[in-house]
Amino acid sequence: MCGILAVLGCSDDSQAKRVRVLELSRRLKHRGPDWSGLYQHTDFYLTHQRLAIIDPASGDQPLFNEDKSIVVTVNGEIYNHEELRKKLSNHKFRTGSDCDVIAHLYEEYGENFVDMLDGMFSFVLLDTRDNSFIVARDAIGITSLYIGWGLDGSVWISSELKGLNDDCEHFETFPPGHFYSSKEGGFKRWYNPTWFSEAIPSTPYDPLVLRRSLENAVIKRLMTDVPFGVLLSGGLDSSLVASITARHLAGTRAAKHWGTQLHSFCVGLEGSPDLKAAREVADFLGTVHHEFHFTVQDGIDAIEDVIYHIETYDVTTIRASTPMFLMARKIKALGVKMVISGEGADEIFGGYLYFHKAPNKEEFHRESCRKIKALHLYDCLRANKATSAWGLEVRVPFLDKEFIDTAMAIDPEWKMIKREQGRIEKWVLRRAFDDEQQPYLPKNVLYRQKEQFSDGVGYSWIDGLKAHAAQHVTDRMMLNAGHIFPQNTPTSKEAYYYRTIFERFFPQNAAQLTIPGGPSIACSTAKAVEWDAAWSKNLDPSGRAALGVHVSAYGDEATGVKSVVPPPIVNTIPRMEVSAPGVEILS
Repeated sequence: MCGILAVLGCSDDSQAKRVRVLELSRRLKHRGPDWSGLYQHTDFYLTHQRLAIIDPASGDQPLFNEDKSIVVTVNGEIYNHEELRKKLSNHKFRTGSDCDVIAHLYEEYGENFVDMLDGMFSFVLLDTRDNSFIVARDAIGITSLYIGWGLDGSVWISSELKGLNDDCEHFETFPPGHFYSSKEGGFKRWYNPTWFSEAIPSTPYDPLVLRRSLENAVIKRLMTDVPFGVLLSGGLDSSLVASITARHLAGTRAAKHWGTQLHSFCVGLEGSPDLKAAREVADFLGTVHHEFHFTVQDGIDAIEDVIYHIETYDVTTIRASTPMFLMARKIKALGVKMVISGEGADEIFGGYLYFHKAPNKEEFHRESCRKIKALHLYDCLRANKATSAWGLEVRVPFLDKEFIDTAMAIDPEWKMIKREQGRIEKWVLRRAFDDEQQPYLPKNVLYRQKEQFSDGVGYSWIDGLKAHAAQHVTDRMMLNAGHIFPQNTPTSKEAYYYRTIFERFFPQNAAQLTIPGGPSIACSTAKAVEWDAAWSKNLDPSGRAALGVHVSAYGDEATGVKSVVPPPIVNTIPRMEVSAPGVEILS
């Protein structure tokens, strides 16, 4: 992931202002260590910190149209850039960068071209002919982006909070699926899928359609000119992404550059569930597997760096970000610059264990919609910033626009968890890849119970964090928490500990407001806590808080609520007939 910073219309074109903008841009240098660029037009400044993935030799930014009247700074990847270049055959491109199409699309179609882009992106486009500009963020918010306003009338844009929090009177998260137009003076939502209204869909479940859609989403993300690999926790989502990548790597441009041997990466405490499962999947797929270990103390020592880079005080995000942050550093040290990961599947398919208690298909679907809409505040933020901290890019095929449309159109009755029928969480996804003739994964992995990343790296990780926080936060401090932190008041010592670190780095009230709050059980929204009365006594984002569902749930001694471990599932799913051994690869 690259880093972008723009200061637009600040009424100051002095050398001192230019120096200040450069200073702020350098705060994002970890995101793009390969090149730094700055473009100034009167009192408009566009900067870029580049992580070179496509066309490393000539794709430096900012990017321009033919006469350089249109200027763009971009973070992200445009997967359909070759198709778009064909539509722009009358234009001349300066580079081979996938992002080079943006300025030309604006020339051809005006401001309403954003929905033509298939990818993950955030960009600032300046039209120097009239000093107008637009800013846009991808559909789900895979790339991070913030917007701020200065007292001098300026608009500020930054990939991270630290690029603008000290210089803006007010700032906030840039909403995903929107663009900001200086001509209109506000935001406009460009991403308007059918599922966004939360109306209940009725499309029958077709496992082959779902399978092909995910395979196409993975295949388009194999676009790279640099070494890459897959993050492999051994859970269903990352394992499927790794399996599809291994199947379709041969014949791609990436394989021509770097060979057909796929590299996989996993992190965990010694003896953790993820390490064991990931080794099994790696052996099955034949990947070159890299296993990284960390200790609870290693993680605790990194907490302050993690909060500075992730820019949140949300408990579950910090718990999961820390091992990912440590792993990203190791991966980058091996010379890898891009990884493919499994974020998003739990939101789309109701994979979190609390979905077991969904009262009906309508509530199941609405909760799934709510979770997808909030991804930019949680898992997307974690994946983007934990990897970008070390100049590593992460791609997430489950959040492909076309795949989301396919999956969210399925009648949610098929997604409902019905243990008596052998239908565990994410059953529709598991069945779609349950191929007896050409197995994608071992059966025990294909039907492994959901583990949240912060749990799967080792249960003692969360327990260690709680114990560490208890040493630094007293009962008296907790009694006054509501007065010290009236916004999103911490309800645990762990949350209080993270909040004090966050506010040391980002003391502004606006920074506090960029972080979500409210009660949660096993990563649920506040609304879903209502599904089970017992959950209100056990509000914790860990999957083990899903009493009566997780096989290693917290028990009586912690909550006073008895955890009933369900019996093992007997796989009663019928064999899936596959009409053809191969899957069409769409260009």
